[in-house]
Amino acid sequence: MKLYLALLPLIFLGSSLAAQSVGQSLYSSNCVPCHGIDGKGDGPLAAQLGTPPADLTTIAERRDGVWPMLEIMAILDGYSRNTLPREDMPVFENFLDNEMSEFDTGNGQMVLVPTKLIEIVKYLEKIQDPEPTSYVP
Repeated sequence: MKLYLALLPLIFLGSSLAAQSVGQSLYSSNCVPCHGIDGKGDGPLAAQLGTPPADLTTIAERRDGVWPMLEIMAILDGYSRNTLPREDMPVFENFLDNEMSEFDTGNGQMVLVPTKLIEIVKYLEKIQDPEPTSYVP
């Protein structure tokens, strides 16, 4: 019985880690240092950056309720560097080095996109406050 009670916290920890989505796991390991656990831009490295990290929970709100999936994907994978200031925002090449999934670009055409990139953008969509009211790919 004592052994069971000693293992109980590990069982709960294991089940909570298993419940964590791929996107949330990617966020935790890549974004938390700057954007913080809740995505508010208050990570432990935020004060050291030349440009304050964005509040990732208000992306859609700042775009009148629109969730811009392709724009966010382009920022993360480094294709879009035309919306400065983002000097301190790294390019996440590790999001590009994995399996590919089909993604609808909005015109009915399916293209192959790195699965990790899709997953982290889906996670960012989930943490929007308020929730997006419309979507563009």
